[in-house]
Amino acid sequence: MLPVMLHHFELRTIIASGGMGTVYVARDMKLERDVALKMMKREMAADQEVMQAFYREARAGAALNHTNIIHIYSFDEFNSQPFLVMELADQGSLDSRIETEGRVPELDVLDVGIKMASALATALKHNLLHRDIKPGNILFNTEGEPKLIDFGLVRAAEVESAWEEHVWGTPHYVAPEKVERKGEDFLSDMYSLGATMYHAMTGHFPFDAPTEQEIVSAQVYTPLTPPNQVAPDITESTSNAIARAMEKRPAERFQTYEEFRMALEEARSRVLIQQVHEASHGGHTGKSWWKKK
Repeated sequence: MLPVMLHHFELRTIIASGGMGTVYVARDMKLERDVALKMMKREMAADQEVMQAFYREARAGAALNHTNIIHIYSFDEFNSQPFLVMELADQGSLDSRIETEGRVPELDVLDVGIKMASALATALKHNLLHRDIKPGNILFNTEGEPKLIDFGLVRAAEVESAWEEHVWGTPHYVAPEKVERKGEDFLSDMYSLGATMYHAMTGHFPFDAPTEQEIVSAQVYTPLTPPNQVAPDITESTSNAIARAMEKRPAERFQTYEEFRMALEEARSRVLIQQVHEASHGGHTGKSWWKKK
């Protein structure tokens, strides 16, 4: 039954609902602004592992000040239900764009990639890895700006990778070294960003199979089909940048986010030049409109 008041927030509509809780569009009545309010289910609050992830998300988001990382405003609870108040980005996700459009335009994907590489570089400066980069964790606000969300799996970058029972991440975007339990660092996030861009630009997962086990096995053993072999209209510079970010061996990827971002910016410039060139020749019949004297 909406709207309903929760402290000084008026919950108005539901953006998303899942096993852990519900995200609402809410109105901050004190500051007179719209926000997103993520409320955890009461039964989930008793799960220590879930609560730790919720706290990690709150603290990481609060520590990072970047245009393309969702801003965390406050963390509180109401009737024993923890909730998080954050910047509103309710214009869908990159995942929903892929579902709707099939293939997202190359320029749009490059724009997202450049901004996410910058956001992840900022997280790394704060010694943080995201660990679950995927299209569903990139939302858009009303200005069309992409926002990185869900730092629930975040962890310190310099921690020695201990053996973990689970491989954290999403099978279609997980880096090979994580599958092989060889540890992870920022290059694992870079791989996942490359896989995310690949999916958005081609409309296909980089690796797909009937089962999750086969998908993660393919991440390790199956050679990547370059994006421009899946969709020939993708420019070579873009295809090469994504393919390099997705090299099986971390040492063969770009060695900094700055290097990756520069490659994406160069690719973006080439696409823009190509589009200008095509536009300038598109409407002509081939006949000259002037005469020599």
